Amino acid sequence: MRLLFLSVIFFLAIVSCCKPQTNNYDFNEVDKIINSAIENKAFPGAVVLVSKDGEIIYEKSVGHLTYDENSPLVSNSTIYDIASLTKVVVTTTSAMICYDRQLFSLDDQVAMYLPLFAKNGKENVTIKNLLLHNSGLPAFKRYYDKYNSADEVIDVLYSIELDYKTGIKTVYSDLGMIILGKLIETVTGKKLDQFCDEEIFQPLLMNNTYYNPPDSFKYKIAPTEYDDYWRKRLVWGSVHDENSALMGGVAGHAGLFSTANDLSHLVQMLLNGGSYNGRQLIKPKTVHLFTKRYSAQSTRALGWDTKSAKGSSAGELFDIKSFGHTGFTGTSIWVDPIKELFVIFLTNRVHPTRDNKKLFKIRPALHNAIMKSID
Repeated sequence: MRLLFLSVIFFLAIVSCCKPQTNNYDFNEVDKIINSAIENKAFPGAVVLVSKDGEIIYEKSVGHLTYDENSPLVSNSTIYDIASLTKVVVTTTSAMICYDRQLFSLDDQVAMYLPLFAKNGKENVTIKNLLLHNSGLPAFKRYYDKYNSADEVIDVLYSIELDYKTGIKTVYSDLGMIILGKLIETVTGKKLDQFCDEEIFQPLLMNNTYYNPPDSFKYKIAPTEYDDYWRKRLVWGSVHDENSALMGGVAGHAGLFSTANDLSHLVQMLLNGGSYNGRQLIKPKTVHLFTKRYSAQSTRALGWDTKSAKGSSAGELFDIKSFGHTGFTGTSIWVDPIKELFVIFLTNRVHPTRDNKKLFKIRPALHNAIMKSID
């Protein structure tokens, strides 16, 4: 009986901490922006979640999974392919954990752990260079055109030549994060999906976050693009990114599926200085190290990006110390540590085609409207 009582108390505590709180904020303008965007077919549907001072103050789902009016409505439990948010949710968070456990130093050369990576002048590339996107690696390669497996992709990346001298400029690179994901697997002795499930998702109660989600969940996953080039089908329930798909759906740069509420647990953990649900996952000084702008030459933090003075998808009203990231499929996270606030915005704007770029103007307007609603 005592065990049952404690279980009920624990359940109620979890429900309470995740439940949106009543507040006096006026989000009418936010509602208008989202509804207008759907009417203008910027995306079929969306989930927007806003948290301030540790409480969810706005969580709303609008629209449908597709443009078919008979398709299911989006709900707060809709699962989205979060694309490059994988880089921060999985790979960067895993790197923080490995750094805390002294499995590597940021200034360690990548070749210390992946010796074959030293080929063709890459022997001095460090883990920090991968996180800062200044390694010299190209931004992207269409490996899915030429190869048939993850092993082939990794072998090619070990042999690839640098596009520029390491450290002299910043080029946002999928390839660097693929390599970092492989390095994390090497130092932990676990596959990336297993490691992040055990060390991130389970401790953070992210119960709807997956690489390669089960087929039984397809009904609540937002479809992405109709791929008329490579897969010749609607991509739905499997990763949109072609290179990640080639690698079995598990990679350091893309492949993760999640909900806005699940992602809020991770972001709140960062704002809590690495603590969540009574457990310290990451040291506070490590969270600070990874989420602050590294130098005046770039907006990059370690893994994360920070807000630029002009033209940021976070809009104009987030503090300059804010950090965030976006995903190609139409997803974003922006965090203002000064205001203890974050916004998670999930869409499937690439449905049915990636040529739809209307979202890019909507993101900053949405973030500005949220900030005005709060101030």
